[in-house]
Amino acid sequence: MNQAPRKTHPSRPANASTQGPSLAEQLVAVARALQDVRQGQSARAVLGEVDAPLRAGVQALLMDVLRVLGTAEAVRTELAARKPAAAADALLCTALALLLPDTPRYDGFTLVNQAVEAAKKRSATRAQSNFINGCLRTFLRERDDLLLAVAADPVAKYNHPQWWLARLKKDYPKDWQAIIDANNAQAPMALRVNLQRCSRPDYLALLEQAGIDAVAGVGDAGIVLVKAVPVEQLPRFADGWVSVQDSAAQMAAPLLLKGLQPHDGATLHVLDACAAPGGKTAHLLESDPAAPTAMDVVALEIDAKRAERIGSTLQRLGLKADVVVASASDVASWLPMVQARHRMQQFDAILLDAPCSASGIVRRQPDVRWLRRSSDIAQLAAIQRQLLEALWPLVAPGGRLLYCTCSVFHEEGEEQIARFLQAWPEAKRLAAPGHLLPQHRDAVDNSPGTLAQDHDGFYYALLQKPLG
Repeated sequence: MNQAPRKTHPSRPANASTQGPSLAEQLVAVARALQDVRQGQSARAVLGEVDAPLRAGVQALLMDVLRVLGTAEAVRTELAARKPAAAADALLCTALALLLPDTPRYDGFTLVNQAVEAAKKRSATRAQSNFINGCLRTFLRERDDLLLAVAADPVAKYNHPQWWLARLKKDYPKDWQAIIDANNAQAPMALRVNLQRCSRPDYLALLEQAGIDAVAGVGDAGIVLVKAVPVEQLPRFADGWVSVQDSAAQMAAPLLLKGLQPHDGATLHVLDACAAPGGKTAHLLESDPAAPTAMDVVALEIDAKRAERIGSTLQRLGLKADVVVASASDVASWLPMVQARHRMQQFDAILLDAPCSASGIVRRQPDVRWLRRSSDIAQLAAIQRQLLEALWPLVAPGGRLLYCTCSVFHEEGEEQIARFLQAWPEAKRLAAPGHLLPQHRDAVDNSPGTLAQDHDGFYYALLQKPLG
């Protein structure tokens, strides 16, 4: 926390137009968003409600704030013995977070002045503008002492809730600090080439022509950008040549499909359970276009609005799947219809990307650590167990089920599968990565393949049903 500040920007983020919203306007929106996150809303949902001209700047600032919120809140406690009202506290913690050494987008005095202006713009904070001004100016004068005062607080030091830290220490006594470091870093932008439209070497050439630095990523289709860009700048994105997907998530489809043969000798019947937003569904369909076996994919999603995103994803990529709105665990509500429609009884392959804590994608969604509660993990593990028990009987003899979660917690990964194998001892466990810990590589190192190692935390277990 006490590292030397990086170069600051006196007025706006690098991606902000000089004609765009003022910093004060952005701070108002960021503080509102933080207040909503504290009340249990996801950052993604909150940002979706931000006016379009403000959204990009607000998103960048909110992500910065959420990554260091533990430190900011601890410093606020040092500055104000009595916690301010919700709106004032959100604005104060927003400004403190952006004044920390890890997040210096602006020089200190500019940020303080604009935070005070932001306070004056809202009726809920106007009366607290002098208080906010005093706290922030005290921080500028006494920053080193204040940071030293909170340095022993684990939540302030690591910017994760105490229960989360305790669970990581239990599951990973040697690696928990490396996981925290990766969580607090900014995730890279990883792409997956649609092999139905283009090869990876050809798409890397298109990126080079567009002046976008990139290296090959995982598998045959993965790419990692040295620096993130808006999707609109990606060559042929609108034409479905490429998708954004983390490197760890790109391992799912190849793991499930490699060497798999249809049990009826004709069509490979595949179920993607819990399929939204459709990235893995699409990847299944984007497999080698020269493959001799036809593939029939059913994508299940319990949420109708999220199911629409699957359709939009597939439409952009020029792919087709049968999207079914239903609960995967309520097999009786959807299986007879699917069997009749597809003229099949069981699936050769099932991809179960189960609902989970999302503890492996904290660097990409930093609000998750503040939204989750310790009690959530057992509840989610029960849902995962229910899904495994419901879907395993639908796997054809010789077929496979790939269980995955974007979680690093053992209760949602290795412990879950250990319980499953006790209940279903006939299941054979095939080679799979198990727990993948979040990895971070310095984007400045542009040597071949370096960035390809940079991925989210994930868990994979591949299970095969015996032939007889």
